[in-house]
Amino acid sequence: RIIATAQRLGIKCVAIYSAADTNARHVKMADEAFYLGPAPATESYLNRQRILVIAKQANVQAIHPGYGFLSENAAFAQACAQQGVIFIGPSVKAITAMGSKSAAKAIMATADVPLVPGYHGKAQDEQTLIHHSQQVGYPQLLKAVYGGGGKGMRVVYHAEEFRPALAATKREAMASFGNDDMLIERYLTKTRHVEIQIFSDNHGNCIYLSQRDCSIQRRHQKILEEAPAPALAQATQIAMGEAAVAAAKAINYQGAGTVEFLYDEQGQFYFMEMNTRLQVEHPVTEMITGLDLVEWQLHIANGAPLPLTQTQVQISGHAIEVRIYAEDPDNDFMPASGHIAYLSQPPASRHVRIDTGVTQGDEISPYYDPMIAKLIVWDHTRNLAISRLQTALANYKIAGIKTNIGFLTQLLHVPALQSANLNTD
Repeated sequence: RIIATAQRLGIKCVAIYSAADTNARHVKMADEAFYLGPAPATESYLNRQRILVIAKQANVQAIHPGYGFLSENAAFAQACAQQGVIFIGPSVKAITAMGSKSAAKAIMATADVPLVPGYHGKAQDEQTLIHHSQQVGYPQLLKAVYGGGGKGMRVVYHAEEFRPALAATKREAMASFGNDDMLIERYLTKTRHVEIQIFSDNHGNCIYLSQRDCSIQRRHQKILEEAPAPALAQATQIAMGEAAVAAAKAINYQGAGTVEFLYDEQGQFYFMEMNTRLQVEHPVTEMITGLDLVEWQLHIANGAPLPLTQTQVQISGHAIEVRIYAEDPDNDFMPASGHIAYLSQPPASRHVRIDTGVTQGDEISPYYDPMIAKLIVWDHTRNLAISRLQTALANYKIAGIKTNIGFLTQLLHVPALQSANLNTD
């Protein structure tokens, strides 16, 4: 995705790859490619030193971290700066501020961004947490301060459940993130996940690019995203956009970022977290704005001002993205790995876009996220976009490996989805 835009702009690209990705699509597309290390991420894509050694060797000016691995890693951004390499993303300070969910909430409170009632203090002893748990009320969400991807999270419905839930969540957080600090927030039962794409330059300008609804999830992982968010009052759209810009300005943000909100049945919205990187679902925003967000990232990293002002942003039609995964929906969505024996994708057009890193004959390894592709459609209305997506999925054929295509096809026929009666559970 990044190479396609960079090469269109005349920028040469250096790919890095692990043993599992020797024949990967990004390796073939790049102008140069360097071997990074064995398949496990800790020995390859998370090996900061080795990446920077290659950067020096290849004489690169900038590193685009993509949207996994080191994309929100402050230490890596810092190491890039020390080596004189531009990290295509926000400052170390901004990444650090938003990397801790509790620190982020404290900053947002001072910037008047609405927050879910809860506790996000430094004191972490059990008695303090029990006291605040009772103050917040039930149901509540117990959350790892440095968590993400649905890990280190539990819903607590009654006071007596709190102690065992705390112990279990702390264990999970320590195993996944190396930190077991917790925050508590009121669990809103019927909510939508609505997020705002923001962009800031180094000249003090910041704008928002519409919204996305990412309420359709499993295990807190998004599987269907759309833009703009359906059935959202104009006044709410503006208020949310302005709150997202206030959030970005509060941490002197630069580059692409996403401010995620919970939106409830009463029409209230609350800050959830900020992702300091390009999101997986950025294509739906591109489809409705006609903009290339990676191009914007590259321009901003190069010191240029934002190409547009807020009033110049134009929104047209409706876009939906589904994530095509190698997984078995009939077996609790267990990730699948194996050989893609056959792959036939729907033809790309102004209505259909496919972002993928794999081709026929590739292996889906057990080492990384099992996403095969993102299928994105655009049309003039939401109903037309749903029809486009149904047709595109019917024309997406993959053999040799289990996928969620059948599940996504069923999902599009659910009446609640068709009528935009959405919520995260």
